[in-house]
Amino acid sequence: MNLDARSNRDWDCIAPVLLAAGLRFLLLGMKPPHFDEGVNGWFVDEMIKKGFYRYDPANYHGPLHFYVLFIFQILFGRHIWALRFPVAAIGVASVWLVTRFDRFLGRRVCLFAAYAMAVSPGCVFYSRYAIHEAWLVFFMILAVWGAAGLWQWGNARSLWAAGLGVTGMILTKETYVIHIGCFVLAGICVFALERFSPSSAPPRARRAWTGRDLALVLLVCAGLILFFYSGGFLDFPSLKGLCQTFREWIKTGKEGHGHEKAWPYWLQLMAIYEWPALIGFGCSLRWLLPGSNRLLRLLAIYGCGALTAYSIIHYKTPWCIVSILWPFVFLFGAFVDDIAGLLEGRGEASLSFTACTALLLACSTADSIWLNFYRYVDSAQKYVYVQTLDDVYDLTGPLEKMVRRNPANYQMTGNILLSSYHPLPWLLGDFPHIGYYSDKTKPDDMDAAFLLVDEPRLDEVEKALKNSYFTSDLQLRDGQDASTLFLDYEKFKPLFPGRNPEFTPERKKP
Repeated sequence: MNLDARSNRDWDCIAPVLLAAGLRFLLLGMKPPHFDEGVNGWFVDEMIKKGFYRYDPANYHGPLHFYVLFIFQILFGRHIWALRFPVAAIGVASVWLVTRFDRFLGRRVCLFAAYAMAVSPGCVFYSRYAIHEAWLVFFMILAVWGAAGLWQWGNARSLWAAGLGVTGMILTKETYVIHIGCFVLAGICVFALERFSPSSAPPRARRAWTGRDLALVLLVCAGLILFFYSGGFLDFPSLKGLCQTFREWIKTGKEGHGHEKAWPYWLQLMAIYEWPALIGFGCSLRWLLPGSNRLLRLLAIYGCGALTAYSIIHYKTPWCIVSILWPFVFLFGAFVDDIAGLLEGRGEASLSFTACTALLLACSTADSIWLNFYRYVDSAQKYVYVQTLDDVYDLTGPLEKMVRRNPANYQMTGNILLSSYHPLPWLLGDFPHIGYYSDKTKPDDMDAAFLLVDEPRLDEVEKALKNSYFTSDLQLRDGQDASTLFLDYEKFKPLFPGRNPEFTPERKKP
């Protein structure tokens, strides 16, 4: 490829990457921390205290994400955008990596695939969360890029990509076993299909990597797994969790633990939000025909296999959709390329198809904007799941104002009496004198600068209070009991001039 052609290709690829960056980074801190973000942030706080992350096999998630969050929180402070930034960045990197498949699938296929991923409501939504899923997607795509490169070029760079991709999957989430299993089965199916339905693929390249290259890749990948799962060589007993996690995971997958969904759940999500990926899924059988691209055949079989595996598992949370849909964006790009090729030179028909494709991607963009910037806490949206509501700002807003008035207010006391209280331990982590109490525990002294109380415990708490308080209703997230926020009247009255306390103890009433 000459320099001018390469330059034009790179400029074409910049547009979907910039679009992806805009949708993922714009107003990144606008929505409250999600339940899981609060838990992950709390793990980071614990890392700061201990100096390493102690891997818990019951947590089902690898340690890499926590170390990245640890670095960003150290560098940029305890801000939600600091936790979300690396995930948003890896989401953009995934779109860029999709464009790099043009060496195997052609430029137009990869550009349409990249646009579909760039504006996908799910890929955008879960790249704006400090959770693991975007990392898993990136490493899966990297592993496939490396495997394709090994076939076509046989070079050491592809070997490194494949090795680091698989290692990244292992370091990210236990569901790597599903995807590796589906990849292996897809490879076997492709090999079997070649006998009676031969695909189109370049000849396998001669091996250009050496045994020394392979040994180095294996050594580095094994070293990374050992380093992260052993807490930076400070917690070797945790290494056994690499195997123990599957016992816990299989049990949870069978029982559901409140996250049970019917088998067509993923297809329903795709029908609501992910139309390009759904089209790609609908075209999967086309890649079984003779003469089809071998890599697309592999992706079609793998994608359908992963979708089937995730559909069988009872435990379903919506962010897993991004791990399922990414192969189908390639199939969507190939579908567009096929039809465009058939209609090329046919005037109005070609123009109409181009307009329809642009309209489809525009609709996905509009859905993505609507979901991510306007309805990000709306539980009617299927992707909004265990999301903290904007009500939480009724608590954090006054606390931040008090701290700005006097930093000594970080020493305020607080009592949180909720059955489920994440992300508050991370969100209020700069306040060292806050107690968290379950249904069966309570503080020795109920009075505090602020309290947040579940509705079932309200009578118990009010009978124990001695001070007067401003009160307001506060619901931490959808599906959770309503709660009441108490702000000490004497402490917070400068923020609410002219407002009388809504709660006064019986003995203080005139």
